[in-house]
Amino acid sequence: MLKKGRLILAGCLLAVTAGALVNFLQDHKEKEIPTKGEEAMTTNIHIDPEIDLNSNDEITVLIHFKTKPAREAVELAKMQGVPLTLEQAERDVKESHQRFQADVKKYLDGGQISYTIKHTYTAAFNGVAIKLPANAIQALLKSAEIEAIYANKEIKNIPPVQPS
Repeated sequence: MLKKGRLILAGCLLAVTAGALVNFLQDHKEKEIPTKGEEAMTTNIHIDPEIDLNSNDEITVLIHFKTKPAREAVELAKMQGVPLTLEQAERDVKESHQRFQADVKKYLDGGQISYTIKHTYTAAFNGVAIKLPANAIQALLKSAEIEAIYANKEIKNIPPVQPS
């Protein structure tokens, strides 16, 4: 009888352990991350709350790419102990712009949406300034290159008040 009780106890412990392991693995399994050039889920893209995505008005927005500017990418890689040359990081930035251009053609040209890329940024910020109807931003959210979309607004540095 004692032997049978130990077998039952061992079976219960094994079942509880196996169940806990399955739950742990499900909670910690790697989420699928879209590879470069594939469609991304829009929930991962920050959109400035000042942007009215339902408006037909043309606006200029700043689109911040996921790929870091070259010098920043090199420094981050160095901190993580990953080898990355400045030349490779610069190629990565250039390729991110090429992929975004392809996405723009696919999602905006295909829908006959007018737009103008006003400026490209590669040094301190990797992305573009683009003018388009605000409601067309939804179509761009399919691009895997985009990390965030910000309203384009002028920020002024107010000089400190000089004592009199």
